[in-house]
Amino acid sequence: MPRFQNLAQCCALALACASCTSPTLKPNLAPNTPELLRPQHSRVFTPPAVGSTFAAMGALPTDAVNMASSSRWSGVLKGSAYLIEVPANWNGKLVMYAHGYAGTGPTLSVTPPRMRRHLVQMGYAWAASSYSTNYYDVRAGVEDTNTLALAFNSIAAQNGRPLPLPARTYITGVSMGGHIAAAAVEAETRATAVNKVRYHAALPMCGVMADTELFNRFAGMQVAAQALAGVPLHPLGQWAGVQALVTSSLFTSFPTAASPTLPIITTAKGAQFASVVKHLTGGERPMFAQGFGYGGSYRFAYNGFGGDGTINGILTGNTLDTQALRYTIDGDEAATSALNAAAQKLAAQPDANRPRRDGLRWIPAVDGDFNVPVLSIHTLGDMYVPFAMQQSYARRAAAQGSSNMLVQRAQRGAAHCDFTVAEQVESFDALAKWEQGGAKPVGDDVLTAAVVAAPDYGCAFTNNAVGPDDVKSTVDLRARIAATTPACPAPTK
Repeated sequence: MPRFQNLAQCCALALACASCTSPTLKPNLAPNTPELLRPQHSRVFTPPAVGSTFAAMGALPTDAVNMASSSRWSGVLKGSAYLIEVPANWNGKLVMYAHGYAGTGPTLSVTPPRMRRHLVQMGYAWAASSYSTNYYDVRAGVEDTNTLALAFNSIAAQNGRPLPLPARTYITGVSMGGHIAAAAVEAETRATAVNKVRYHAALPMCGVMADTELFNRFAGMQVAAQALAGVPLHPLGQWAGVQALVTSSLFTSFPTAASPTLPIITTAKGAQFASVVKHLTGGERPMFAQGFGYGGSYRFAYNGFGGDGTINGILTGNTLDTQALRYTIDGDEAATSALNAAAQKLAAQPDANRPRRDGLRWIPAVDGDFNVPVLSIHTLGDMYVPFAMQQSYARRAAAQGSSNMLVQRAQRGAAHCDFTVAEQVESFDALAKWEQGGAKPVGDDVLTAAVVAAPDYGCAFTNNAVGPDDVKSTVDLRARIAATTPACPAPTK
């Protein structure tokens, strides 16, 4: 969780359209006018100190392949740190891994995928970049991941292991890295990226699958919270001035950095706010109550309200728009109407995230315009990058005619990116088998409200079996869910 905890702080108020498709805006600069400079351009980042290699994973009795026999290289490439691992029995396929949001500090970091052991055991090489920047810089994430993919063979040769070009190159990532993985296979990215890589398939996990629409929804939550607390027109950039008032109006208990495990307990107004949040994050569904009440991820979203819409200087203008949002309070049409009338309406600067002449948009588009297999997974209780992202992605893919290349799966987790390693492995294997000629895998219907609201929704692709490579937070939270939530029915054959 610490890796992602500042995403909302970076982004919580951005605009664009909240409808099912991203706007397609054309550059409006004269041909010789230079692109604008943004705060992100002047920030300086330092790669971590890395050696020429890194440690093998510890052996397990179930390993069929000696983990220590793989080639492992680390270094710095064009300002980004990298890790590469190639099994001794390499199958000729490469998996690029994109990490999640790493905060706003000056020091970069690079991490391996959690399913690293499985990839090596199955013969896949993998590579991961730190990217050359921090903040919510998806453009840098795409370009630097592509740069590393293009350098894979030269790095291998420099380290004494010349290899043929990968027969397949896949991309996967979590959270912001899910945005990177989804954007990497978009038609717009393939046309406008400086470093071009044609990926054969993508596995976005807990990803920002609707680009700037995520930030619209956070903005909607903030204006709704302010309206319910009686301060509807307070300037958004001054959230700190009303946060205590809003919090006391909506909650009798709310987790803090000092007490992160406190449950969220609402007042009467807070119960109305919870209904608004539910509908903005994916509608009636299992695991919402757990994700909102004790999953932990909503604290990060709520405490991140108050941005100016530039996504902490990734853009030069406001991208927040709430005009297409509707706020719903279950069972109370009068309160719903009053809230929608009172909530502040935000409008974006039309060209805040327009196409650029020098490469990708500053926040790369996820229009659903792709022609390779994509399997996308999401936990239902995620409040930080909510399940609604999958619903928007499904609508965008349908609008682009890409639905036949998309499979989506829901897991019954209560926090952000709260997958077991088994769930990641099963998803990757299904995607790889599909891309390599197998049948299209089964997925979940993410759009039919009655289906999503069913008590057993998400059961089909949930695997609570934890192992030695699972992180403690996932193990602990899955155990808590099992103790407080009706179990999924046994699968039928």
